[in-house]
Parts: sequence; structure tokens; C-alpha cells
Amino acid sequence: MHAKPSSDAGVLDAGDVAQGSRSEPPATPAAPARPRWRIPPALWRFATLLGVLVVFGYAVDRLNIDLDRLPGILGRMGRTLAERYFPPNVEHVMQADYLRSVLETLQMSYLATAVGIVLAIPLAWLAAANVTPSPRIGYPLARLLIMACRSVHEMIWTILMVAILGFGLLPGAVALTLFCIGFCAKLFAEAVENIDPGPVEAVRAAGAGRLQIFVFAVLPQVRVAWTGTSIYTWDVVFRAATIVGFFGAGGMGWYLRESVQRIASQDVAAILLSIIVLVLAAELFSGWLRGKISKAIA
Repeated sequence: MHAKPSSDAGVLDAGDVAQGSRSEPPATPAAPARPRWRIPPALWRFATLLGVLVVFGYAVDRLNIDLDRLPGILGRMGRTLAERYFPPNVEHVMQADYLRSVLETLQMSYLATAVGIVLAIPLAWLAAANVTPSPRIGYPLARLLIMACRSVHEMIWTILMVAILGFGLLPGAVALTLFCIGFCAKLFAEAVENIDPGPVEAVRAAGAGRLQIFVFAVLPQVRVAWTGTSIYTWDVVFRAATIVGFFGAGGMGWYLRESVQRIASQDVAAILLSIIVLVLAAELFSGWLRGKISKAIA
């Protein structure tokens, strides 16, 4: 006959378990994390405003600017314009030679913009961090070239090109082209870096090469932005083209320099008015053209 299991063992085991559970110390709750102290946003804004005011006051004091002369500046400007520059000599800007210089200025700005945009496209491709075909060599070199073209003002480029190439339209066109390369390439590269990576990954997964990815996945996304940037670039280049002749690069600026040297104030007024009218017309035309092209290719 089998022996009946003792119930004392079961009771002992349950007692041991109960005694073991009573011997464990209760879990203590974790101490709440102390919040990190942060500078209030209002204090940041106050400090920024105070810093701007301090720098402004230091600049005014350092440059020895006489603020007492500012209230009457408009009156003195009006008297000077009325006594020396009025009425403008409109006949001076209606001469055939001056009208020819206006046409040369338009041609110079158009040529510089067209060549600059063509050269800026491959630079923008290399300088865009997300699609550059050469991250180690091409990317830093492209960025360096863009920075070099942008860091020098177009007037300084004009002076350098006149010293190298001599007087005429060629140094002006080259100087404006360098300016256009730096201006366009930076904006083009920024537009490429902000594209949607989905189409790029899809085209890459299909086995496309780097050039095919750029043509079929990148260009369709940036064509509207690039078109607007190109038209705006021509607008900016045309404004600069009206002045580069002052430094010997031909165009309208050459006549402005000649009139200033003769102290022909009324001729200067007429030339300035013609520049204002042309720049305003270019602004209106570029705005209208941007709207039309954006609607056509959107």
C-alpha cells in the first residue's frame, strides 16, 4: 500500500514562502527627477535686444556720427537737388550714343546671366550635400568656388577685370558672370538640398546612375525654383550692369562717370532718372515673367 503524503510538508513549504515574502524589504519609489533650470525666452529676447542696442550705440560713438545733422537731411537734399540737378537734361539721354550704351548694358547683363546660370548648374549639383557625386573632393571644391565668387563684390570684380583685360564691355561681362555664378549656384544648391528624397531613392533603386538621378529625380523638383531664381538673377545683374561702366566696363555707367567728371549735374540727373526707369521696367518685366513661367511649368 502506498504511503499517504504528509500534509505537514505542504504547510511548511507555504510557511517558508510566506516568511520569505515577509523578509523582503518593500520597494521604495524612485525620487522624482529635478527639473533642469532653463533661461526664460523673455530673458533671451531682452538680452538680444540689449546687445543690439549696445552694438548700435558703440558703432555710432565709434564712427563719430553727428545725430544732430540727421533731422534736416531731407531739406538739404531737396535744396541740393533743386539747385544743382533740376531740371534734368533729357536731351542728353536721347542721343544715339547713349541709347546705344543702354542696349550694350542690356546685352552685357543678358550674356553674363546666361553664361553664369549655365556654369552654376554643375556647381550646384556638386555643392548639394544630398546628391553630390563627389562628397570628398567635388563638394568642398564647389563650395569653395561658390564662396570665392560671392565674397567679392561685383564692383571689385569689375576693377580687377578692367586692370587685367582693359577697358570695354568684356571685363564688365566677366565680372558680372562671376557674380552670377556665386549668386545662382548658392541658391540652386539650397533648392536641391530641400527636395523630397523619395523620388531620388526610387530612381536610385531602379539602377539609375548619378547623372540620371539628377536629371530625372532632382530637376523636376527644382525647375520652378530655379526658373524664378534665374529671372531674379537677371534682374539683379541688370542693376549692377548699369553701374559697372563707372569703373571702365562700358555701358550706361561710362556716360555717368563722364558726366560726373565734367560736373554736369543736369546730365547726371538725366542719366540717373533713365537708370531708375530702366530698373523699374526690368523689375516689372521680371515679376510678370516669373508668374507666367511658374504657371506654365508648374
